[in-house]
Amino acid sequence: MSTIKELENKLREVEKEIKQVDVELYKWRKRQQHLHERKTELINSINTVKSNNLASVDWAGTEYEWSEKVKNILQESFKIPSFRPKQLSAINSTLSGQHAIVVMPTGAGKSLCYQLPALIKPGLTVVISPLVSLMEDQVRSLSKKNIPAKLMTSTSTKEETMAALNMLKDKNCPIQLLYVTPERLAKSKRFMSNLQKCHSEGRLQRIAIDEVHCCSQWGHDFRPDYKYLGVLTNLFPNIPLLGLTATATSHVLNDVQKILNIPGCLIIKSTFNRPNLYYKILEKPTSQEECLKILEKLLKYRYNGESGIIYTHSIKDAEDITEGLRKRGLKVGCYHANMEASARSSVHSKWHDKHYQAIVATVAFGMGIDKPDVRFVIHHTISKSMENYYQESGRAGRDGKRAECVTLYGMQDLFKVSTMVFSSVGSLDHLYGMVKYCLNGTLCRRQLIAQHFDEDWGTADCNKMCDVCSHPISNVRDINLVPHCKTLSSILENAEKLDTKLTAQKLLDAWFLKGPVNLRNKGKEPSFSRNIGEDVIAFLLTESYLMEDFHYTAYSTISYIKNGPNMDNTSELMMPIRKYSSFELQEKAPNHFNSPVITDAELCMESKESKLKKRKSKESSPDISAKKSKKSKPIIIDDDD
Repeated sequence: MSTIKELENKLREVEKEIKQVDVELYKWRKRQQHLHERKTELINSINTVKSNNLASVDWAGTEYEWSEKVKNILQESFKIPSFRPKQLSAINSTLSGQHAIVVMPTGAGKSLCYQLPALIKPGLTVVISPLVSLMEDQVRSLSKKNIPAKLMTSTSTKEETMAALNMLKDKNCPIQLLYVTPERLAKSKRFMSNLQKCHSEGRLQRIAIDEVHCCSQWGHDFRPDYKYLGVLTNLFPNIPLLGLTATATSHVLNDVQKILNIPGCLIIKSTFNRPNLYYKILEKPTSQEECLKILEKLLKYRYNGESGIIYTHSIKDAEDITEGLRKRGLKVGCYHANMEASARSSVHSKWHDKHYQAIVATVAFGMGIDKPDVRFVIHHTISKSMENYYQESGRAGRDGKRAECVTLYGMQDLFKVSTMVFSSVGSLDHLYGMVKYCLNGTLCRRQLIAQHFDEDWGTADCNKMCDVCSHPISNVRDINLVPHCKTLSSILENAEKLDTKLTAQKLLDAWFLKGPVNLRNKGKEPSFSRNIGEDVIAFLLTESYLMEDFHYTAYSTISYIKNGPNMDNTSELMMPIRKYSSFELQEKAPNHFNSPVITDAELCMESKESKLKKRKSKESSPDISAKKSKKSKPIIIDDDD
């Protein structure tokens, strides 16, 4: 019988062998991971070659059997004299039965790529779209052109839903375009059954998937029900899929092909550059009242008589800003997901018909809106990614005329957004990319957008259509951040010793010798303004010198700041600072709107001359004098929505 010592020796030998096996397993797991990554790279490379081979075909040709009919329908039904870039390629490819993904900038005419082919041959084109407002807009526009189209949504009445379902089984149905949400395909067995019947009878022409980037978790608007669309190629063999999006990186495109089971399909990609859009960042005041003053002046003067969109961070912001602007005499409508569908449709229609100058909305509004004369898009809060920003701002100027994309940026908004999105894959990196865009003061804003989408436009392609390119470079100065990093790091280390967590605002207070004495910076206050201090902290977050540390409470998520992995490597770190006044949008960029150019002074306050005129007018007007004693009533503008 073995002694305890002998058993212990055997145990040590087994443990030693287990460690050796663990080491070998680790090596093999790393090897396996490397091989999987290599396999994915090779598959993507093969698919890229296949896509490139398909792209080498002259899809823009006019020698196809349907070419004459395509030209006639373009001019007679759509009243368009000629195609925009890549439209004809997309149309010919889908009419040839090819699976294709079309990437075109917002406003480049993606909808025509499936609307026109639907009229070439008998049968039905099913359009899968993520937003009800998008579908309503397109069906309304098609109806005005006498093109038969229907939509099925969660808001459709029972009668409308039954009519659409029966339409799929009716061989004599005149409807050529049916718009549905992805949820309808994923959750309605009856709809899918009827669609299969439509296919078996040879009446299903194609399936168009708008905003196809929603398939991918790497896309900026991932929708779980979009993943269900991978069954379409198996359920409906030989039916071409046509995916369309305004924003997709190469990584997202590869993912979309995999999800839809169309690897190596034709990729039709147009340049992302929108030369008619002017990009501008404004410094955002901390008070809502000051923000409302900015918006009031812009809408009343620079954008007087023009249509636009104001995007907000939350439903509450949308409602508060709408109320604030209405009290200032502006005709604006509010739009968000918590409104009744009929109310949203009403607001949308009133804006479309210019009863409202602007819609104040959350990002629930805007995908695929069919309104070409949007002259301005203002972001009251930064977008959560460059893809979102490009798509939202791109709703301006679809008619090709000058339009302006204005973003109000303040550090406080960074944390409003980060505490909402931090749990999603890659979301913080996407948000920080947007913050870098806002902080930038030296590089052309278009070039930053181009780099994000793997393109190279060059500064010549901007033509002074961004605030950086339209201002002299002499306004820029560099700040050496090395000593400031050391100060911030010591403040955070001291707070940790005191078992205290610091938000960005509390860190700023301690840095600028405010707040509790035991948390304050032991040295001098920075030689620059607190606003620049905010930019420094945001910059250090984007470069991983600082990190956000998220903590849940019963009612919210709080972002605290801690030292990041790069804080120990601060031997050299410069940050360019370039600040404009809040209203410099009006200055040097040529004004192409109906209203005159408004100067900074005019935006901030009424001119002395206008005040004198008003005073004289009041003194000489008996009607006004008689009303002085009466209490003024608040302005109410069309509250029926």
